Amino acid sequence: MPKQTGGQRLRLPLEWLGILPFVVFAVLFLILPTMKIVVGAFQTPDGGFTLQNLLDLNTPSIRSAYWTSIKLSFVTALLGCAIGFAMAAAVVFGGMPKGVRNPLVTFSGVASNFAGVPLAFAFIATLGPVGLVTVWLRTEFGINLRAMGFNLLSFWGLVITYLFFQIPLMILIIIPALDGLKREWREAAAVLGATGAQYWRMVALPILFPSLLGTFALLFANAFGAVATAFALTGPQLNIVPIKLFAQIRGDVLGNPNLGYALAFGMIVITALANFLYIWLRVRSERWLK
Repeated sequence: MPKQTGGQRLRLPLEWLGILPFVVFAVLFLILPTMKIVVGAFQTPDGGFTLQNLLDLNTPSIRSAYWTSIKLSFVTALLGCAIGFAMAAAVVFGGMPKGVRNPLVTFSGVASNFAGVPLAFAFIATLGPVGLVTVWLRTEFGINLRAMGFNLLSFWGLVITYLFFQIPLMILIIIPALDGLKREWREAAAVLGATGAQYWRMVALPILFPSLLGTFALLFANAFGAVATAFALTGPQLNIVPIKLFAQIRGDVLGNPNLGYALAFGMIVITALANFLYIWLRVRSERWLK
């Protein structure tokens, strides 16, 4: 065995330099802030250890904020899964032109990351009190959305806004799972006399169920952690955890940063559980689809 020289032993792994910017970015903007939140949730303003911040989460206002956030995340994840699955199935199995799939996937990749202030502004300009669609429906058809009870700056208005990035995310994740369904399974079911509905109910959906449930968990975490869109759209009008969190850490004299860290810590726990469920179910589903 040839002896390694000193230069060979000390040679820098240049092939790893490509991921160095990602590592630096992740440490500075993900790991260190997360550690700061976790530590701050158990600290007093003077730096001492305390559990009072977590105990202060058990107040009616904060419990209501968490419950509203959970409902919002559940509804948008459920609707996003249902609509996104229908659209993906139509593209993969519905016999649509081949030219539809690539533009849909490309748009989904862009829309799934389109959030925050630009998304809120787009919906206000479209469905707001003086939005383009709102005014058009009122002047052309006499349909007054406000008189009918629709308010973009409300729970259901936020649901509609969140669906703009929830549905594309579902499409991106579920299309590979649908592609993994083997043609032989459908043909075998047909030979045995199964109808199309029976094939989906007894073969396809049981195989896709881990992927569907895992994607639901991912969409739930995606909606639960969305901050900028909710604040830019509704401001303090809607009592959800991200807005409560912003009120505590924005730096005014009425805020309690350590309570804000406790709120963020609760969000981290919930989103981490949802993401763990997604990863676990994803691994299980890939065993069937290989």
